[in-house]
Amino acid sequence: MSIGDLPVLNALRTKMQWHQERQRVLAENVSNSDTPNFRPRDLVEPKFQPSGQPQGTMGPLAMAQTSAAHMASASGAPSFDQNKRVGFETRPAGNAVSLEEEMMKVSSNQMDFAAVSALYSKSLHLLKTAIGKG
Repeated sequence: MSIGDLPVLNALRTKMQWHQERQRVLAENVSNSDTPNFRPRDLVEPKFQPSGQPQGTMGPLAMAQTSAAHMASASGAPSFDQNKRVGFETRPAGNAVSLEEEMMKVSSNQMDFAAVSALYSKSLHLLKTAIGKG
């Protein structure tokens, strides 16, 4: 088993890659803050199994009628709204990017990436110490 196959390190590496990709998406949101009809995007945070492996993505949740007294769904393919804030602060040009909110996300993402990369570095140092090379 190589060091790269350890579940903890694999999970940390996946999380760092997610933060890198999220930073790119958030930067696109900021750069398109004046583009008409642009809607901001964000990434769904990866979920991990107890073994440290990322879980697969889950599709939209269908509404269920659990009692005869419940109202039936009106549409053929009911699902919950994935993003409730879409269009909340839409300007007359149709742009929905809030620079303050995007910059808060960027800052939070940078801090989370720094924490994960520090944990990854400490884990590697701990492994080197355990095998007598650190």
